[in-house]
Amino acid sequence: MEFNSIRRVLSCTRRAVDKYAMIEDGDRIAVAVSGGKDSVALLAALYNLRLFYPKKYELYAVTVDMGFDGQDFSPIASFCGKLNVDYTIIGTRISQIIFDERKESNPCSLCARMRRGILHDAAKQAGCNKIALGHHYDDVIDTFMLNLFYEGRLGAFLPVTYLSRKDITVIRPFLYLPEKDISYFLSKNSLPVVTNLCPEDKHTERETIHRMVSELDRKSKGLKHRIFNAMEKGGLFEQYEDL
Repeated sequence: MEFNSIRRVLSCTRRAVDKYAMIEDGDRIAVAVSGGKDSVALLAALYNLRLFYPKKYELYAVTVDMGFDGQDFSPIASFCGKLNVDYTIIGTRISQIIFDERKESNPCSLCARMRRGILHDAAKQAGCNKIALGHHYDDVIDTFMLNLFYEGRLGAFLPVTYLSRKDITVIRPFLYLPEKDISYFLSKNSLPVVTNLCPEDKHTERETIHRMVSELDRKSKGLKHRIFNAMEKGGLFEQYEDL
């Protein structure tokens, strides 16, 4: 399957993959596909990269279905079929547990932990040794600012994280890819994007920080670039083992 305007996406993806040694020969990589634009673009990028990358690897796609009524992942299944990538949807009751039963005041934190656990188990069961997440350049900056503003600490997503308890490695190939380039790529291709039905979508602390950083970047051009460079030069992207 061919994609339009993918050169920029592939350039940033390969830069991250090469610099942080994200992929090795024989890897079986589970791509976490939420249905949003970032994860769908990541699947397309890793599919295309596989066609010429010197290290050979396999792809597997997995979706953790939160259990919201009316959520339809059939467009993702069709897309994976066109790519000839094995795809699994893991059905859960996460939405009912968080919103109906527990009535969580801070649902995002618990939701993320539950989804991670299910995703890790699904990847291991599928024989994968790595999981690829669609966190991009802007996500990295937003996370850094979230940790600084709300927790008073310096921290961010890491390019590569080894989870010793699961014996699986998490990689983030979109580390250097800005969100605007993902949006442009999707606008040039008929890729399926599934609407997020979570009631908390666009109403989180992350979204508040994202709007603030974007506004500051407009007023002080290059702010995001300077923050990202400071993080990288400061060693915040160093690999570590999650014990």
